[in-house]
Amino acid sequence: MLIIGIAGGTGSGKTTVVQKISEFFSKDDIVVIPQDSYYKDNSNLPLAKRQELNFDHPDSIDWELLVEQLQELKEGCSIEQPIYSYLTCTRSKNETVKIDPTEIIIVEGILIFTCPELRDLIDIKIFVDADADDRLMRVITRDIVERGRTIEKVMERYKKTLKVMHLQFIEPSKRYADIIVPQGGHNKVAINIIKNTIEKALKKEKK
Repeated sequence: MLIIGIAGGTGSGKTTVVQKISEFFSKDDIVVIPQDSYYKDNSNLPLAKRQELNFDHPDSIDWELLVEQLQELKEGCSIEQPIYSYLTCTRSKNETVKIDPTEIIIVEGILIFTCPELRDLIDIKIFVDADADDRLMRVITRDIVERGRTIEKVMERYKKTLKVMHLQFIEPSKRYADIIVPQGGHNKVAINIIKNTIEKALKKEKK
């Protein structure tokens, strides 16, 4: 089993990189574990309070559960991955997603390199880099279309939270990366390097 970590700022193009990598391998051989599924449950708070939470701080993630489940996958066991809703800012109490062990596991999220225990489980660390203006445009589009936020709310959150947390936690975590990908999934050279790196690592594991 090969565990790949893909980090980078909000709107940097991580999802595109994950999709491009996944295209090279069989669907049965690869599974993606999103950091966002492991946000702590905040159902004890009123919705208005939940929507004001700082989701870009490492303390917002249930690292203990993520690390525990990743270790279980490494040991060949299936896991019940939690389901988190951005609309209600809560974790589902009745539903989970069953994830079976596969040859390649991709862990994807903005903060994954800030957790030492998680870093120790990752074989190849990739950081997707992008210009701040490009990231902001993607965040605006995503939060309005997918999360029902107003442009005013998006800009307020960017100034007060996203930008500050990026500079404090996400950007510094880039130093842990084995590969840095500028321009996200549009960087064909970097994507091919990642593909070759994964293939070599898998061959080495099988020997």
